[in-house]
Amino acid sequence: MSGVLPNQQISQMIDDSQIASKRPIIDAQIQPASLDLRLGTTAYRVRASFLAGLGNRVSDRLKEFKMHSVDLSDGAVLEKGCVYVVPLMESLALPEDIQAVANAKSSTGRLDLLTRTITDGGTEFDRVAPGYCGPLYAEICPRSFSVLVRPGMRLNQIRFGDGQAVLGDDALRALHAETPLVDGTAVIDDGLGFSVDLRLPDTTLVGYRAKPHTGVIDLDRIDHYAPAEYWEEVHSSNGQIILDPGAFYILVSREAVTIPPEYAAEMAPFLAMVGEFRVHYAGFFDPGFGHDAAGGAGSRGVLEVRCHEAPFVLEHGQVVGRLVYERMAEVPTQLYGAGIASNYQGQGLKLSKHFRSA
Repeated sequence: MSGVLPNQQISQMIDDSQIASKRPIIDAQIQPASLDLRLGTTAYRVRASFLAGLGNRVSDRLKEFKMHSVDLSDGAVLEKGCVYVVPLMESLALPEDIQAVANAKSSTGRLDLLTRTITDGGTEFDRVAPGYCGPLYAEICPRSFSVLVRPGMRLNQIRFGDGQAVLGDDALRALHAETPLVDGTAVIDDGLGFSVDLRLPDTTLVGYRAKPHTGVIDLDRIDHYAPAEYWEEVHSSNGQIILDPGAFYILVSREAVTIPPEYAAEMAPFLAMVGEFRVHYAGFFDPGFGHDAAGGAGSRGVLEVRCHEAPFVLEHGQVVGRLVYERMAEVPTQLYGAGIASNYQGQGLKLSKHFRSA
């Protein structure tokens, strides 16, 4: 059956050397519908973001754009506003009928840490062609905070698929009628609509805005940093906020979302015509997210919002993104939040795992 490959098939790909690594792949890397990718030992500071392009290797393009190299072995700081390319530990030898899509992990996106995967011959970020055989690289651009990284850190993830498995709107409506995908009314138009919640119960706090001048964040430090040192609270008493150009916000969806075990989902930005902002850098939602049986009832989507050229009024209930659902090739043997270290099951408005809870 075509669809997104589950954890047990990813494990088989590793056994079959379709996924290889410079260090043995550990169980914690294998998620219900994706594989976490690990940073290698060197980061290359480059003049600008780039794609390899047809017929080109990333290693050759690095010679063209590299400014200097950074040894990550003992930990090193990636500076805010700079662009780095890091060879990853994992490489691929995909069968001709398997393609892949990569994305930043949730904690990466919540730090405004733009992380994209590039490949030899690649003409798009985060897309791996069917049958690709070669190395993988992470392009990393810290946008709001400088970060301390080490080899083996997992900033992005990759999802494998066989064939076309995206649900059309009619299939999505039928699935919602059978197993509600959101609480309340489902807005289905080229995917499942996501709206912003600016009227949280019993509080005027509706989000957080990244401070412009902060200290370094060590990505190995969990539940460590005081939010007030890095974030300004965003309050609203009237269900609206004004987004400032260039600012980065953490907000939350109005809808509680469910991803049934037979499906995976990816968040896509909404149409640019509706406003001067982009939502969500980290777009994968695993099977079991928000699902009762996996302990996730009431899980909301955290929105990573960056405003573009002009100040923009964002209002409660405004649709800001959409979830695209895909069928799994098989039901995973592990679900998000069910017996694995899932940081955001059952979440509401929540910063990344590096910050202490209020």
